[in-house]
Amino acid sequence: MDEKSFVLRSEAIFDGTGDVPFSGYVAVRDGEIVGVGEGDGDAFVTDGVRVIDVGDALVTPGLVDAHCFFQGWLLQNYGADLSGCASLAEAAARVAVQEGFALRVGHGLPLALATTDTLLLDEVFGDEPCVLVCEGAEAMVMNGAAEDAFGFTPQECWSERAHLLLAAVMADHAASVPLYRRYLSMMNGYGVTSTKEMGYDDDWFVDEVVGLERSGELTLRVSLMSQPVGRDADIGYGLGLRDRLAKSDLVAFSGYNQMTDGSIGDHAGEMKEPYLDFDGRCSLDIDWGHHAEEVRRAEEAGFRFSLHVQGDGAVSHALDIFEGCARDDDGRLRFRHAMTDLEAADPADFARMAALGVVAEVYPLIQSIANRAGKVEMIGRTIGEERGARYWNRRGMLDAGVRVACATDLPMTLDDLGSGVYCACGGLFPEGGSPLFSQNMITPAELVRAWCAGGAFDLMLEDRVGTLEPGKRADIAVFDTNVLALDPADARGCSCQMTIFDGRVVHDAR
Repeated sequence: MDEKSFVLRSEAIFDGTGDVPFSGYVAVRDGEIVGVGEGDGDAFVTDGVRVIDVGDALVTPGLVDAHCFFQGWLLQNYGADLSGCASLAEAAARVAVQEGFALRVGHGLPLALATTDTLLLDEVFGDEPCVLVCEGAEAMVMNGAAEDAFGFTPQECWSERAHLLLAAVMADHAASVPLYRRYLSMMNGYGVTSTKEMGYDDDWFVDEVVGLERSGELTLRVSLMSQPVGRDADIGYGLGLRDRLAKSDLVAFSGYNQMTDGSIGDHAGEMKEPYLDFDGRCSLDIDWGHHAEEVRRAEEAGFRFSLHVQGDGAVSHALDIFEGCARDDDGRLRFRHAMTDLEAADPADFARMAALGVVAEVYPLIQSIANRAGKVEMIGRTIGEERGARYWNRRGMLDAGVRVACATDLPMTLDDLGSGVYCACGGLFPEGGSPLFSQNMITPAELVRAWCAGGAFDLMLEDRVGTLEPGKRADIAVFDTNVLALDPADARGCSCQMTIFDGRVVHDAR
C-alpha cells in the first residue's frame, strides 16, 4: 500500500478558499491532492489507497510560519539543562560534566540566579568560554572568556548582539542537527509544514538541512532569509545559495530581513507623532537611507526584503522605501516584499500596503506573552488611548485588501492554533477577562486562511501548498477541535492530532 495515497474523510474540512468547513474528503495520490469535495470520496478508493477517517476533527491546509528563528530555539535547548539549579555553582558543575556538546553552554537557568559577576565562571572555566542561558533567554551569565569570544556582555544579550554565540552553537553540527530533528517534530506537532527561517548573516547550516532532505528526514518546506547583523546584507551569499538550492524541492533562499525600530514600551518604536512620556518620536537613530540602499541592492540581485516595523512612523517609512521599488504593470511590487509585526500601524497606510502588494507578517499570539493590565498601562502612558486603539489592527489590514500571513517570531511564541484564535480573534490575554481592541480582531476563518494560504503566498509557495485543491501537494493538518465553530474564548486547548507533509504522515497523536 502506498503510504502517500489515501482518502482523508472528515465532517469539518476547511480547504482555505472559503469561510465555512464542509463534511467531505481530500483524496491524495502519490503526495498530490487529486480530489476535494463533499461526500465520502469512494471513487478515489482504489487498490493501494487507504481511508483515514478523522470523524469531526478539523482538517486544514498545513500551517505556515512566516517568521521564526530556529537559532533562537536552538540556544534555549543547547547544552546542559540548568532548570531547577539552586545556585550558580550547581549550574557550573552541570556544564562542566556535560557530554555531546562542543561548547560550555547550558540552558534554562532560573532567572533568580542571573548576575553580571563573572568571578565564579572565571574560576571554574578559566580561558574556556562559558555561557549559562536563563529560561526564555531573558538573561545570560558569562565568564570573561565568553564576553571576549562572542563580543557581547550579559547587559546586552539580545539575539542580534549574541549572533556570534548563535553561530558557534549552530556550527556544532553533532548537537545542532539532532536538535533540528527535534525542532521538526515539534513544528509538525503543531500542524506546521512550512517555515520562513531567519538566519543571521551566513550562519545557517544549509548543507546539513539539504542532507536531511536527501535522506527523507526533512518534514518542513524551508524558506531561508538572511538577517544582516555583523555586516551589510551579503548579496554574494544569497546568490550562492540560490544556485546551490536550485535543485532542492524543499529548501530555498528567499531574501533578506532587517530590524528597523523597536518596542513601543521602550520608546524605540518610531511613531509619527511624539510620545507622551518621552521627548521625541523614537529613542533610536534609524538610518532609513541605509535600509533603502539595502533593499535596492537586494532587489537588484533579484531578492525580496522584509522590514521589521512596530511604530506607525516606521511602517510609513518602510512603505516609502517600497514605493521606490520595481513594480509590475499594475503598480504592484515586482518582488514580494513584506513587513513584519506592524504592532501599532496607522490605518491610513493600509491602502498603500494593499496597492503595493506588501505582505503583512503578523504575530497572532503576541497577546499570549503579555497581560491586559500591563499592556493598557503601557499604551496609555506612551502613546495614549487614541493611537493605542490601532494596536494589532489585522481587521483594518484585511478590510483594506492587505495580504496577511501569520508568524510567531519563535521561540517568542509557538504555532498554537487554539491559542492563536483565543488571542487574535477573541482579543484575549492569558489571564482571561474582557477583550482588548476587539474592533481590530479577525474571524477564526480569516486567521486560518492567513496561517495557511497567506503564509504560502508570502513564501512564494501558493502554487504548491496553502489550500486544499487538486494539483497541490498534500500538506495537511488535523486538529481535535473545530475552532471555527467555537467562541474564541473557548479555543485554547485545541491540539494537532495529525500532520501530513507532502502526502506522508509525519505526526500522529490520535
